[in-house]
Amino acid sequence: MKRQACQRTVLITLDGVGVGALADAASYGDAGANTLRHVAKYCGGLDLPNLADLGLGNIAPLAGVAPAGQPAAAYGRMLEASAGKDSTTGHWEIAGLIQPQPFPAYPQGFPAEIIDAVSRAIGVESIGNVAASGTEILRELGEEHCRSGRPIVYTSVDSVFQIAAHEEVVSVERLYEICRTVRRLLDPYRISRVIARPFVGDSADTFKRTSRRRDFSLPPNGLTLLDKFLAAELEVYGVGKISDLFAGRGISRSFKSRSNAEGMEQTLTALSSLKRGLVFTNLVDFDMLHGHRLDPAGFGQALEAFDRWLPRLLAELRPTDLLIMTADHGCDPTTPGTDHSRESVPLLCWHPLLAGGLSLGARQSFADVAATIADLYGLSMEHGQSFAESLYPQNHPG
Repeated sequence: MKRQACQRTVLITLDGVGVGALADAASYGDAGANTLRHVAKYCGGLDLPNLADLGLGNIAPLAGVAPAGQPAAAYGRMLEASAGKDSTTGHWEIAGLIQPQPFPAYPQGFPAEIIDAVSRAIGVESIGNVAASGTEILRELGEEHCRSGRPIVYTSVDSVFQIAAHEEVVSVERLYEICRTVRRLLDPYRISRVIARPFVGDSADTFKRTSRRRDFSLPPNGLTLLDKFLAAELEVYGVGKISDLFAGRGISRSFKSRSNAEGMEQTLTALSSLKRGLVFTNLVDFDMLHGHRLDPAGFGQALEAFDRWLPRLLAELRPTDLLIMTADHGCDPTTPGTDHSRESVPLLCWHPLLAGGLSLGARQSFADVAATIADLYGLSMEHGQSFAESLYPQNHPG
């Protein structure tokens, strides 16, 4: 049977869902990390029947998810070729752009040169300038911020400049404006993301971050799959924080979401209006709500909720569609620290005509995803090895 041209591709990033420490994980402080396995063990097994049917349990041993005798999907895992373990690096590599040098991080806080320049640019001095978790920094400095009106600046082991402000002290739109100003200022320093962190509450015990977080990313330093799609007059619909991670570049239309549940619904909405091109979705709750907050039980529940939704997506896919599910890094909630973990990521690929049971092995770069998608649309990428021929073995266009 001759393969019909691939019309629509859905690419879903399960943010933070790693499947085991990479060989160099110890140099990142992540020896022994395995997000998915440890979450499953903590929960006493996960109930993921749909992902199990596709072959999730064939990628790695997973409590409650047995290997399928005949997986419906092509399955494997991917190793990160870039240096780093942050969301921007992971998503850029998925889109075909490899970073040989990590983005700079400031685990001891930002130098006075940066903090002074930021204060001058936004017209107010900040407080904080430490590496901390988001919930911890609100307990420590939230009340001082409310008294003084000075924004809270903090970071992590990742390349992020985070700015927290109470929504009743600094409006969300004003916080976004501040972050845009800071983003322009920090571009020469190659700091990966400036993140707006609005919060609410009346006291240190009740402060909590809201869903109106927004990421302001450094623009990609090379051509991505998204750029190539737009140049070929193909549509790219970004769901969740995809547009933010690519600084809006290569995006035809952005569908914002504040949670996994909303992101899943927006994925279906985007797919329903797409004629030819890519829906690129980030589901952030695994990482933001559960990985960073050391909540393995909530992490497991979020995975089970995604699994329950998955049949709705599969039912919407046509013979000329392709689904790819993967992740951008790990975020193991059972290991010390609240930051990302340097891990391999799962890879599940399915289309309605796929002869299942196909192992894609251990791919040497996340960029293999971009190379494969590009291949299916008659395009090419500088990095990555296409596995399109494995997905369409009888009629691959090459």
